[in-house]
Amino acid sequence: MTLPLPSYFKDFLQDIRPTDAQRAQMIEGHQRLQERLEADKELATGFVSMFLQGSYRRYTAVRPKDDSRADVDLVVVTKMKESEFTPAKAMSCFKPFLERHYKGKYQQQGRSFGITMSRIEMDLVITAAPLEAEAGTYSKLLKAEAALASVSLDEAFSAEPLFKSGEQEEALWKLHPLRIPDRDLGAWQDTHPLAQLSWTHRKNDRCGGHFVNVVKALKWWRLVHLDSLPKRPKSYPLEHLLGDCCPDGIESVAEGVVRTLEAFVDNYAFHAAVKTVPSAEDRGVKQNVMARIDGNDFAAFHEQAKKAAKLARKAFESPDAQTAAPLWRELFGDKFPSAPEGGSKKSFTPHEGGSGSVGSGRFA
Repeated sequence: MTLPLPSYFKDFLQDIRPTDAQRAQMIEGHQRLQERLEADKELATGFVSMFLQGSYRRYTAVRPKDDSRADVDLVVVTKMKESEFTPAKAMSCFKPFLERHYKGKYQQQGRSFGITMSRIEMDLVITAAPLEAEAGTYSKLLKAEAALASVSLDEAFSAEPLFKSGEQEEALWKLHPLRIPDRDLGAWQDTHPLAQLSWTHRKNDRCGGHFVNVVKALKWWRLVHLDSLPKRPKSYPLEHLLGDCCPDGIESVAEGVVRTLEAFVDNYAFHAAVKTVPSAEDRGVKQNVMARIDGNDFAAFHEQAKKAAKLARKAFESPDAQTAAPLWRELFGDKFPSAPEGGSKKSFTPHEGGSGSVGSGRFA
């Protein structure tokens, strides 16, 4: 008997998440890094707190493809003051530590240190002190955030989000951005990774818990079709645009994939036509996350998104699993389950997985 298509998406999403082993390696890696930092006598007295950021923390990470490593980012909030530390000087303070513990495994990047281990990659992100009056609030929020970071990927958004609403949410948004050293520019820049996390939680809530899975599905689509797609946009800039395009109130991952792709195609058609890049202001700070994307690359990406949107719509409106599953597999590759041969078409449930609930109009 053919299973309803929602179970296909459940299996697909399970197969594109980081494996239990990969997640264990990420946890071990960042916990060891944090423990070593906290034990460092020269550095530890200058810390306000530490927290995780990036797709791993926002629950939008996908399984590394082929021989790629899983990655995790650790932000160190320090007591450094911009008036006393240039970006280069701030980063140099951490080099003795890295030489002791990660010699030959790290490299200085534009705004962080990259640490390459056998199976994972870590980014050590250093930030300058928040306003002195806010240090206590940051410390309190980040201790609660660290506790939430241990929640499993499957349980994360069924639990009460840390910054979903109430006093903590208000306190977070009132906090000033952290300052991050940009070696290439030789200047300190605003960053607000906690605002990104908060925004993702609230967006996921407005999308019935489906948003993070829509992001994972479309990140996987990009990996599957990497040969026909430009290198950028990827990572957070892509996730940001998907967040702007995904409509609230979606009732399934399938619906979210279709409507997000279609909104992307419509919203950025003009930019693609003239080969310019849309400006997208980061959550919580006035920084354009698309600043490093090339117009030709964006136009090429838009063209592939247009093809993907048509294919996703066709799959979504297919009348049965035997018709829909091959189309979803064309979009997402062989991680998406095949429909059993000779299955009964009547067992397919359109409203739960394939079509029905969304009209043919792109914003129905």
